[in-house]
Amino acid sequence: MTAGGDEAAAAYRFDVVTLFEPLMSGYLGGSILGRAGERGIIEVAYTDPRDFTTDVHRTVDDAPFGGGAGMVMKPEPLAQAIEQVRARRGPARVVLLSPSGRLFDQRVAAEYAALGSLCLVCGRYEGVDERIAAEVVDEELSIGDYVLTGGELGALVVIDAVSRLLHGVLGNAEGAFDESFTGTALLEHPQYTRPREWRGHAVPDVLLSGNHAEIARWRAQQRLDRTAARRPDLLARHAGDAAASEETPS
Repeated sequence: MTAGGDEAAAAYRFDVVTLFEPLMSGYLGGSILGRAGERGIIEVAYTDPRDFTTDVHRTVDDAPFGGGAGMVMKPEPLAQAIEQVRARRGPARVVLLSPSGRLFDQRVAAEYAALGSLCLVCGRYEGVDERIAAEVVDEELSIGDYVLTGGELGALVVIDAVSRLLHGVLGNAEGAFDESFTGTALLEHPQYTRPREWRGHAVPDVLLSGNHAEIARWRAQQRLDRTAARRPDLLARHAGDAAASEETPS
């Protein structure tokens, strides 16, 4: 119970189906996410597909039908691991990290943050049996157009991005809503701290003026300029967002 007598909010539950829990638990146990776990804001549980094998070697992979390099994760141990998570925890969505999935971005992070729970399935080797993607998970998700050795890094990216949108995770509640890709499609404005001059480079005068309206205008212009110079592909999306926000019901 909270001091005011209201029931404390339930932790956001992440379930991770992975062969390599230590690759993730070390990162998630430190810094901001570690504190969020200690305070009961997030909860992370792991399920190992090896626990659902039946042979002495705990085999979770096999050669691909049709030939080819590498090994493929077998469907049965992975399916049973996912099914146990569903039965035990009832995640709102089960997501397979995969190069074939929809692209993860800040909007997807916000979508996931509203779910309350999420199961992330980490592939390995040359991937997972296609029947897992087609029949067992709810969707596939990619964190970018490149190939990694496994889904654990992708799962960490998702957990980190989603967690920092949850109430109480960041020390400054406004921090998550004043960054690149958040609120608008634009990149974040430049940031400066002490000292005022460093190796011949001074902090822009406007940031030292105390004029909050001027600072806000400068930051808005910097976001536009930086996005135009570094990510011009985002400007069209920003224009579309701005047009949509200006529309009024007929």
